[in-house]
Amino acid sequence: MYDYLKGKLVEKTPTYVVIDVSGVGYMVNISLTTYSKIKDQENIKLYTYFAVREDAHVLYGFAEINERLLFAHLITVSGVGANTARLILSSLTTEEAFEAIVQSKADVLQAVKGIGGKTAQRIIIDLKDKLIKSGIELEKIDENHNTIREEALSGLLILGFNKLSSEKALDKVLKAGNIVDIEGLIKEALKML
Repeated sequence: MYDYLKGKLVEKTPTYVVIDVSGVGYMVNISLTTYSKIKDQENIKLYTYFAVREDAHVLYGFAEINERLLFAHLITVSGVGANTARLILSSLTTEEAFEAIVQSKADVLQAVKGIGGKTAQRIIIDLKDKLIKSGIELEKIDENHNTIREEALSGLLILGFNKLSSEKALDKVLKAGNIVDIEGLIKEALKML
């Protein structure tokens, strides 16, 4: 029904925002990923998903269109409602969730609070082919970095850091660029952990 809302940010919390659009305040539920991306912008644009249930009409907002597309796919899975999908997108970036599903990494999905083994497998089985065919274009990390990334990850795990946190930190460092060796990658990742 609504594709996006564009207006003045009136209120912002980690779970919802209020956007004033021509004098009408819309309360929009958001993920932590969207929360971190909108920062303290005065005027914002959120892509929306309007969910109609028996007991409520709820707007969900996303800073990026790919996050909304992934959300729409997630809620089609039996046992995954809007709040669970939002929790997944709050714990993982769109790229991480997409990669976990397409590459059948159930352990990454299970790291999200409230997602058990069966639900993780169901998400992968139901969505893997759909996501591959969906045409969602995500930023890909250069293939040359994969071996360096894996070695750096191994080093961080040996140091006792959490795998999911380490992967997130490494991916951020690699996206920023300028790192060509394992030692430099680990040092930069340690600054984020």
